[in-house]
Amino acid sequence: MTQDTWSIGELAARTGLPVKTLRYYSDSGLLPVAARSTGGHRRYGPEAWERIRLIRRLRALDTPIATITQVVTGERTLGELVATELESVQERLTELRWREATLMSLNDCPGEERLRRLEILSRVQRLPEAHRTLTDHWYRELSAAMPKPRLDIMVAMLAPAPPQEPVPATALAYGELHLLISTPGFTRWTQDYDEEMREGPAFYAEIDEAATLTAAALAQGLPPGAGEAVDAFVSAHARARRESDTAAFRSHLHGLVSRSSGFDPRLERYWTLVGTATAGRVLNMTVAHRWLTDGLAMSIAATNT
Repeated sequence: MTQDTWSIGELAARTGLPVKTLRYYSDSGLLPVAARSTGGHRRYGPEAWERIRLIRRLRALDTPIATITQVVTGERTLGELVATELESVQERLTELRWREATLMSLNDCPGEERLRRLEILSRVQRLPEAHRTLTDHWYRELSAAMPKPRLDIMVAMLAPAPPQEPVPATALAYGELHLLISTPGFTRWTQDYDEEMREGPAFYAEIDEAATLTAAALAQGLPPGAGEAVDAFVSAHARARRESDTAAFRSHLHGLVSRSSGFDPRLERYWTLVGTATAGRVLNMTVAHRWLTDGLAMSIAATNT
């Protein structure tokens, strides 16, 4: 006669698992009891073998018993478990890579520099919190007149996520971003320029073309000069102020943006650090602004000759 139930001792003998372990699985609800013997002892059916195989495979991946219980009871699917565990492993790997980059940065420098770097890098060891600190800062600091979509774009540029594959240079750059925003008086642009922009919120909607053309010119290594990028830049400002693109307006605009291009050097440093932390994926806005300012001056000079 074919055997259809087994005692816990028989399961232990055939699986190689200790009776104590199987009893723990049973008490945890992982092994369904098919029946009881006349003496009241638990008997396990064919389903127990499948459960044991699944438990052993998941335990080989260090899956906690509580999580395995959720799978076998149907609270979670195996696919959901795998996705969650994968995400957790990736987070741990990111943390380990970040720690490795931090230690390499601290190892590859003399004593005094090591103390300076330690102060900087200690600010960014809790990665989600570090990213949130940057994001919160720039949402507070950027102009309230800026339309929400533009505001979100600017914050994304100014507050990048921590590098997923950090090296010592990118980890240190990310830490220095936090050091800069904690500096008293650190501002995005001059007060005068910001006040002018509050009078022309349409600027934010029309400046995209100028920014795109400028980014393309910088990527090609083109020198500043009169052309489409400068024309689009002037047009955006003129329309925002209900002015015409005249020689007089260009001179006025050049005076305005020349004052604003006298950025706090810390801000220029900030954009340079963003470039380092993002491997150059974010446009350096101070470089773009200076390129446009110089191009605007050249367009005025060409008109006056």
